[in-house]
Amino acid sequence: LLAIYIDFVMPRQPNSSPQTFRVLALLLASPREWHYGYGISRRTGLAAGTLYPILARLADQGWVETQWVESPEPGRPPRHTYRLTGEGLRSARAQLAIAPRALRLRLSSTGR
Repeated sequence: LLAIYIDFVMPRQPNSSPQTFRVLALLLASPREWHYGYGISRRTGLAAGTLYPILARLADQGWVETQWVESPEPGRPPRHTYRLTGEGLRSARAQLAIAPRALRLRLSSTGR
């Protein structure tokens, strides 16, 4: 009952999950660089079932732009790549600024 009350009174901010913070922190580390999904997954430790819905939501909100690029390895399929948009850069900085202190320390100490 308390959880229902808290959710009703204090709705969660969008893009404020620890997993989303990890993705945003990684993209902010090199905001103009294109990152491919598997590399983001490896560097953040997020499984595909967690990562790709986050990336899709960020793209739908205009925070991330996407493109397909040919794989550097012959015979491999193209890679879906991601990077922050101008709006995404501003929004990600604002979101990480309000991240709980413990989470910010964890992100900075692990390089994630």
